[in-house]
Amino acid sequence: GFTLPSALLMLAAGLAGGLWAGGTGAALVHGLKLVAVAVVAQAVCGMAQSLCPDTPRRLLALAALAVLIAFPTPLAQFCCLVIGAAAGLALMRPASEDGPATTAKAPIPAAALAALAAFALLLLGLPLLATASLWLQLTDIFYRGGALVFGGGHVVLPLLQGALVPGLLPADRFLAGYGLAQAMPGPLFTLAAYLGAAVGGVGGAVVATLAIFLPGLLLLYGALPLWARLRAQPWARGALLGLNAVVVGILAAALVDPITTSSLKGPGDAVIALLGFLALVSGRLNGLAVLAAIAVAGALLTG
Repeated sequence: GFTLPSALLMLAAGLAGGLWAGGTGAALVHGLKLVAVAVVAQAVCGMAQSLCPDTPRRLLALAALAVLIAFPTPLAQFCCLVIGAAAGLALMRPASEDGPATTAKAPIPAAALAALAAFALLLLGLPLLATASLWLQLTDIFYRGGALVFGGGHVVLPLLQGALVPGLLPADRFLAGYGLAQAMPGPLFTLAAYLGAAVGGVGGAVVATLAIFLPGLLLLYGALPLWARLRAQPWARGALLGLNAVVVGILAAALVDPITTSSLKGPGDAVIALLGFLALVSGRLNGLAVLAAIAVAGALLTG
């Protein structure tokens, strides 16, 4: 599909770090940051409508937003996810459905259990090894980002931003890469190729891209045999409802800071981002054309 070509293009953009520093490059970076504002705002609105349709879930999302504005750390994000799952388990558990007696359950394949064990071992073990080298640090950051994404690819933004900015990458280059990823036809996870290249060159891009896709593959292989069973369990559905609501709050917090705070430098920027957001939400215009218009308008305003 489009994954490999998009990843290669994002890798090339990540390697071209010096081009972002000049006058034209800085103007383009600013335009791409305004793209990020409009796109993430659209994502927050869309996810809020689908994942927070009732008062309890809206309150969970608002609580996560408030906590993460006050404490913008990866640990706070993780705690919000845990609390969201617990709240969903306690408050949003659907009623059990009556139906025919369940037949004998087939045993879980050993390979599926091994995949789930590998997923958990890497998630818990990589942070302990991350300080040993840049490659292990990148593996930890992007594996964790891929593992903790719930509710859509846009949620990876605050997870990666908290781990990379400002220690490994300036906020401007991070948000420019996110804006550029919106114009690519492949999955949003190809952003990892850009970020990995910006931090560690070609090797960093390869490590980051493999690491961000690996947890999804392990979960797919390991959880697929369990999915039918979990889907039938009211407690699992309740926990997922709570998790998804918190995800909306996490993404909204990222929209506030760092996306909006570092991207809108004046009234002109706010107008461009708002018009772009309204155009995206309306759905009447070509999405890529809207993104290109936002980027060009932002660059011209800066230049």
